[in-house]
Amino acid sequence: MNTGVVSRRYAKALLAYAKAAKKEDKVYKEVKSLAEYFDRVAGLRHAVENPVLDVQTKLNLLREASGGANVSNELIRFFSLVLEGKREKFLQFMTWSYIDLYREDKNILIGKLITAVPSPRLEDYLKKSLSKDNDNATIELDAKVDPNLIGGYIVEVAGRRLDASVANQLKRVEQQFIAKNRRII
Repeated sequence: MNTGVVSRRYAKALLAYAKAAKKEDKVYKEVKSLAEYFDRVAGLRHAVENPVLDVQTKLNLLREASGGANVSNELIRFFSLVLEGKREKFLQFMTWSYIDLYREDKNILIGKLITAVPSPRLEDYLKKSLSKDNDNATIELDAKVDPNLIGGYIVEVAGRRLDASVANQLKRVEQQFIAKNRRII
């Protein structure tokens, strides 16, 4: 069976189950935590897929990666379903699918923000501004710091990129200067 089809079906079922229990927001945070662990700890996926480990050990690993003792019953039941159905190899893809489905359902857009120095006020301002520009969608920005920008910021959301960095402006001035000097010669 196709990995994407299986993952999406399980993710849809989890979202529907979590929404019925009115815990989709909590499950979203837990699934995001699990997805981050899958990215950071390569051994987690290997452990979950290991046929030698029993179901309870795998369940404990997944519970810890999802937030520890406070993980919702809905997610624990979902893990049990996946493990009993021998679908562990799809679990990482299921987390990604759930995250995508949740964001689509809640009208959440993901973006990147790169600044020369940390700037929470700029981040808040851009979230509000970009939300208005995108039909009042909720904006989640992944903020990073890059001192090579010298100043300003670069923001990417919904396939659009705005580069308002000092480094980019200096590069433009340099290109204009070179182009102007070529005409003189």
